[in-house]
Amino acid sequence: MSNSPYLNYIKEFMQARHYARLTIKSYIYWIKFYINFHQKKHPSQLGDREVEAFLTFLTVKRGVAANTQAQALNALVYLYQEIIKQPLDPSLRFHRSNKQRKLPVVLTQQEVRLLLATISPKYQLLAKLMYGSGLRLMEAIRLRIKDIDFNFFTLSIYNAKGGKNRRVTLAKELKDTLSNQMDFAFKYFEMDKLNSEYAGVKLPHAFAKKSPNAPYDFLWHFLFPSNGLSVEPGTSNIRRHHINETTFQKAIKQAAHRARINKHVTSHTLRHSFATHLLQRGADIRTIQEQLGHTDIRTTQIYTHVIQAGANGVVSPLSDL
Repeated sequence: MSNSPYLNYIKEFMQARHYARLTIKSYIYWIKFYINFHQKKHPSQLGDREVEAFLTFLTVKRGVAANTQAQALNALVYLYQEIIKQPLDPSLRFHRSNKQRKLPVVLTQQEVRLLLATISPKYQLLAKLMYGSGLRLMEAIRLRIKDIDFNFFTLSIYNAKGGKNRRVTLAKELKDTLSNQMDFAFKYFEMDKLNSEYAGVKLPHAFAKKSPNAPYDFLWHFLFPSNGLSVEPGTSNIRRHHINETTFQKAIKQAAHRARINKHVTSHTLRHSFATHLLQRGADIRTIQEQLGHTDIRTTQIYTHVIQAGANGVVSPLSDL
């Protein structure tokens, strides 16, 4: 993370309050960037004006998008409110980014077939879940056995982006493959129960306090368990976590390369493709918003621009010749 005692302190402070690993990583990145921008002055010696200057720099000199600038602002608001205990002025004045988001990369249905057929069998189910249910990468990787409902063919997604919960569709075609994966996870579970040092699966902090036996309940275990046991950061607990997201991200890129898909394909491309293909099939924009878990429908509406391909749906006169 960093050799800085101060940044390490912030990291440990956030870990103790059970912030998500990726949130901690993001906040530390922006706080470090902010400190370096101001010639490594301690943040307690800086304030509103310095924050305004930094946020303006990100827009004017770096050309970051609005959501990126917002991430930086959130990190600094947290720093001054929770760490330094000197909250920033709510009415900060800085050059706000008006840079529009790039249109997401979307695969055709044929390209999705190629990608799914090419990806390593080890990661095929994960890729199918992301495309078939429109999941974010960490939502898919963090799925627990209890989140799968074969009666209504839905997946329950808890504590997603923004702390929201939702239910999404589950393709019926995945029932057998999912059942096999659950059997695979159960074998690890049975093996771990024999280990006297096993502390069960990690649970959301509040729930772990209420249900001390839940960590040893198979229903709470991850659908995609890691190959080995590990020590939970900040504790001495021996647990089996879920698989690491970076290995899947590499597998997606390798599969796209082997399939000769000449697009910048990432794991998130599967989610973009899910939304766009639903829209092409005539799904209502509000339904897609609910499936994706977007707070603001304007975020979902970007997929209408993908379909229009920048031409506002206009048919070229050349087509009439």
